[in-house]
Parts: sequence; structure tokens; C-alpha cells
Amino acid sequence: MAGRRDAPGTSGTTVPDPDQVPLTSLDAPLFDGADVTKGGLVDYLDAVADVLLPVLRDRPLSVIRARPGQPPFMQKNTPASAPAWIVTHAQWAQASRREIRFPLCQDRSTLRWLANQRAIEYHVPLYRVDEPATAAVPDAGWPPTPDQLVLDLDPPGGAPFAAVVRAAHAVHAALDEVGLAAAVKTSGSSGVHVVVPLDGTLDAEAAAAATRALAVRTERIDPEACTTAYVLTERHGKVFIDATRSGGATVAAVYSPRGRPGLPVSFPVSWSELDGITPADFTVATAPARVAAHGGDPWAELMPAPQRIPDEVVTEGRAIPVARVQAMHEGKRRARARRAATDGSAPPGEG
Repeated sequence: MAGRRDAPGTSGTTVPDPDQVPLTSLDAPLFDGADVTKGGLVDYLDAVADVLLPVLRDRPLSVIRARPGQPPFMQKNTPASAPAWIVTHAQWAQASRREIRFPLCQDRSTLRWLANQRAIEYHVPLYRVDEPATAAVPDAGWPPTPDQLVLDLDPPGGAPFAAVVRAAHAVHAALDEVGLAAAVKTSGSSGVHVVVPLDGTLDAEAAAAATRALAVRTERIDPEACTTAYVLTERHGKVFIDATRSGGATVAAVYSPRGRPGLPVSFPVSWSELDGITPADFTVATAPARVAAHGGDPWAELMPAPQRIPDEVVTEGRAIPVARVQAMHEGKRRARARRAATDGSAPPGEG
């Protein structure tokens, strides 16, 4: 099974001790304006490895890498130069119609190797895989069964964090309405992620539908603060309740740094703490002490037991259009209307 700390790499090579993983240029800045060196990133990941690895393990990993003088970039495919002991999972990419060999971060050694690659962000899907290095079969078994449902709360630019907190409480109320519990964490950016653990009885389509239903219920509870409008210009200064984290979508893992000055991190908080914190409270400099003071894994302790989503929530969500698809169709409609206005012809259906 993938996920054992002593799991061999895809070639059968034994994973080295973490201290044997080569590290270079530790005094160099991670990226322009980071205010953190590469060594600082390594130190942080070493300090939180015991709580970070459980959320990364067995999840096909996408990382954001950074270099001074260059814009950060996302990397999904394991580079050919990776050591043979890195465990990978071959998966068919629907969008690009090709196989991608995702790394699986199963142990401290892999985490240190990723840090040496200047991987500053760790993004995971909402499912785990059972076996490393499986052969990818187009469309077979896709999407996998999710073990989480996530609502991503995205505030408008310049909005105070209090606006996100208000929206988070609306999400909490929507969950209460249908008897669900969730854990909440800062995103490491300006928003928060609300995570509902699932019991494995819903497939990806049903979980996506339930996510849409919960987002709409949230908007209905507090329409002055929350919106499900996918198009930015239609949000009117409200917090976007993003219900698109499903299928193959990823989310920044809890405890993951984010590529911003000072390297803030995604960090768990209790619902009662939410009103008294800001995202800036949690950085690679401050988060290790918070974890140590807790004496365990705050995220694991805040996470409710896996739950079954009520059937009526799934049914409700299936009647709600997928936001991206709806926005695409609306964009095409508006483009046709603009062309019609330019050439003087009537839009389709209006002639």
C-alpha cells in the first residue's frame, strides 16, 4: 500500500534517511521579496513534518516552485531528474489528455527533497490513491471517490478578514441545517477553507452536487455577505463561496506555506477562535511554535468523524448548474450579443 513510511520508490530503491537527502543553497532567498531563505523553508517543513505528512500522504501532489528572478510555477509531473526512491502515481489528466506522474509525499525524505526543489506550496486533491505507480487508463475510475468536501471562501480584493469570518459562520449555519460538521482553516492567503470529511459513500459527482447545494444554502442564509457568482464582476464586493473544489481540483494543504512575503501558512483554527485571528498570525516563523504548544495535531483533533451527506442535499445540488459551465455558456452568449451589436444582426433566437 502507498503511504507506509518505508515504502520503496517506483524502482524499488530504498528511501534514504532524511539527513541523507542533499540540500543546497540554504542561505539563498526563496524568491524575490520572500523574506525567507531556502533554509528557512527546510527548517519549517522539518518542524511540522509530523502534522503535515498525514495530510499529504497518498494524495497525488501538485507543488508550486519558486526561484529568485522568476515567477512561481505549478508542477504536477515528477521531473525525470527525481531520485528513483520518490514514490509516484501515474494518473490520466483529463484536461491535457496525457498521463501525469504525480509525486506522493510519503515520508520526511521526500518532503526534504521537495523543499530542496524550492517547492513552497503543497496542493492536494480531495481523494487518496491506494497504490503507487499504477498504470493510467484514460477515463477509467475517474474521478476517484472523495474523502472530503471543501468550500473555499474567497474575499474580494481589499476586504477585511472580518468579511470572510462572517461568510464562514454562514457556511457553519448551512451545515448545521443539514446535520453536518466541519473543520476550518485559514487558506494561507486571504480566505478560509471549510472541510467536511466524507465517509466514502458518495462518488465524485454526488459530492460535487452536495458542495454546490451547501454553497447556495450559505448564500441564502447571508445574501448580503455571500455570493456563488463565479464571474468576478458579478460578485459585487461579496465573499465568493467557491463550490468548484471537486473532481480533480486541488486545495492548499493544511500547514502548507503559501508563496507570499513572509511565507504565511494554511493553519487550522477552531470555530470559536475564528473571530479572533487573522491569516497573518500564521507563518513559517510562528506556526511551528503553535503546533508545539498544542502538543499534538490541531487539524486532526478539530476534524469531525467522516460523515454521510443527506440525500436531499445531493438531490438539491444536482439541480444547480456547475458554476464554470454556466459561466462559459454565459460568456459565449455575451460574445454573440456583442458580435450582433457590432454587425447589426439579431442575436440567435431573436430574429
